[in-house]
Amino acid sequence: MGVNPQNNTMKSVCLLLSSFVLLFWASIHPVNGQNAIRVAAASDLKFALDEIIDVYVRNTGKEVVPIYGSSGKLFEQLSNRAPFHLFMSADVAYPKMLIAKGMSGSDLQIYGEGRLVLWSRKMDCKPSTMETLSSLNVKKIAIANPNHAPYGKRAKESLQFYGHYDAISSKLVLGENISQTAQFLSTGAADIGIIALSLALSPTMKKYGKAYYLLPGNSHQPLLQGAIITAFGKGNADAVSFFEFLKSESAAEIFETYGFTQAVK
Repeated sequence: MGVNPQNNTMKSVCLLLSSFVLLFWASIHPVNGQNAIRVAAASDLKFALDEIIDVYVRNTGKEVVPIYGSSGKLFEQLSNRAPFHLFMSADVAYPKMLIAKGMSGSDLQIYGEGRLVLWSRKMDCKPSTMETLSSLNVKKIAIANPNHAPYGKRAKESLQFYGHYDAISSKLVLGENISQTAQFLSTGAADIGIIALSLALSPTMKKYGKAYYLLPGNSHQPLLQGAIITAFGKGNADAVSFFEFLKSESAAEIFETYGFTQAVK
């Protein structure tokens, strides 16, 4: 099948527009005459990183602003020189590619490994639930988009591991990122789905009191998560300071609270 030049042109235009929007956003968010440190962060980090930033800000008085999205989409924006100081990805492949392009300002730091869970607001999820997923009387099953969201890629792998993917593909509802996927489930827009453990442990999801099923690690490739200082953030003392804080015991404890296990590099 041939490549559609019009699609490629539209994609390039969209990426350029997103970069211009970010540049404008950066220009109107000064802090004491200096811009805040902007972190492009995978959306599975939403609650953990917010807490880490709160601790850092209390200790330093510096401002750190996270912008959450799918790792793949953030990678595309960074490849087009979007003005982020740090990149925290749910898949180390993306920061590694920026390093290979000469678009980083630091070495890769692996801050943890993410895990997948089966979650539903409408039923309790057990090991047997995953085994029988294709035979359950459900209409919508939510996962993140496998094309650009690491948790979506791994969810697809797990569904294939259990032999369900082909049978349920017509029922899949794809979130733009893992946070949107979790929103589909928390609002009842999807009957059941696969989300990040870090989001299942968040106050938003825990308030429903529903049990989740932690998918076995051998059902998908690891979700090694890594951070870098970007080329834009290179040499910025505040970016380096926050990057170093991500290695601290305080940050590690928060990561672990939200289910990010300490990964072996």
